[in-house]
Amino acid sequence: MNWDWEKLKEQQGKGSKPPSMDDIIEKIKNVKAPFGRPLFFLVILLVLIFGSSVFYTVGVDEVGVVQQFGKFQRISQPGLNFKLPSGIEKVTKIKVKRIYKEDFGDRGTRDDYRTRYASSGNENLNVTLMLTGDLNVAIVPWIVQYKIKDPYDYLFKVKNVKKILIDMAESSMRLVVGDRGINEVISKREEIALAAMDVLQAELNKAEAGIKIVTIEMKKTNVPGPVQSSFNEVNQAIQEKEKMIYQAKEDYNKAIPAARGTAERTIKDSEGYALDRVNRARGDAARFISVYEEYVKAEDITKRRLYLEAFRELFPKLGQKYIVDSDLDSFLPLLNLGTQEGITK
Repeated sequence: MNWDWEKLKEQQGKGSKPPSMDDIIEKIKNVKAPFGRPLFFLVILLVLIFGSSVFYTVGVDEVGVVQQFGKFQRISQPGLNFKLPSGIEKVTKIKVKRIYKEDFGDRGTRDDYRTRYASSGNENLNVTLMLTGDLNVAIVPWIVQYKIKDPYDYLFKVKNVKKILIDMAESSMRLVVGDRGINEVISKREEIALAAMDVLQAELNKAEAGIKIVTIEMKKTNVPGPVQSSFNEVNQAIQEKEKMIYQAKEDYNKAIPAARGTAERTIKDSEGYALDRVNRARGDAARFISVYEEYVKAEDITKRRLYLEAFRELFPKLGQKYIVDSDLDSFLPLLNLGTQEGITK
């Protein structure tokens, strides 16, 4: 059946309404198919099914993994793509730009954890309880963020990627925490997160899981509640110990340099005194030698000179002096030897 467009335009020009959807469906029902109406609709349905199974759209944040009879064939990029009909080729869309997250919280209450520990009969086992390197127990919650790096490995190399990721994440974190003390686990969370990320990525690469770890975020790390008070007391004792050690080192740094300075000053004074005595002794010896040499040259003159010089130094210290002759009955002041002028005269 053909539409009479000219007549339709004339009706629209006269102000009549355009045909509704019900009218269109009714006209389609009145169409006379050359090979029968049911067969005609069946052909249309087959064409629609064929078209939907042949053409498919891949989003901008994903890729399509095409399998032909179950075997990997190719990877299709974002946009409109073509494949063989269903039953021959199958498309699995993988979001390669999406960031996935696995949360290892304070309590193991997720279905994943309950499934993993159902066989042991302890469904509430806390996966964040870890043993540190100094044999303390810590609660270490963390978050793993990852994305799919290789769609082929993600689909075909590992049967259950999510389970192996959870297992390896836990084992990697326990390995890193087990190499550190409790104080380091609490205070150096960023360092532990980076170390666990490197270990986890290396293990996933070995397993060919097709996953890239974006980041590992450590939550607040603490010790279990029943031992919190004891742990605080231990930390307080450690802090007091460090404080006393610091004070002792401070006193040591004050006393030792002072003692060294006193010792060095005493040594310098002793060396100066020794040098002075040696120099004086050398000077006295040199003077004695020079006098002796003059004495050898003229013994009488040198004796007289030494005698006079000795009297010159000694007489001023004796006070007033008198020379008495043995034949005289009274004292006779001969010389005024009590002054320097008397001696010079």
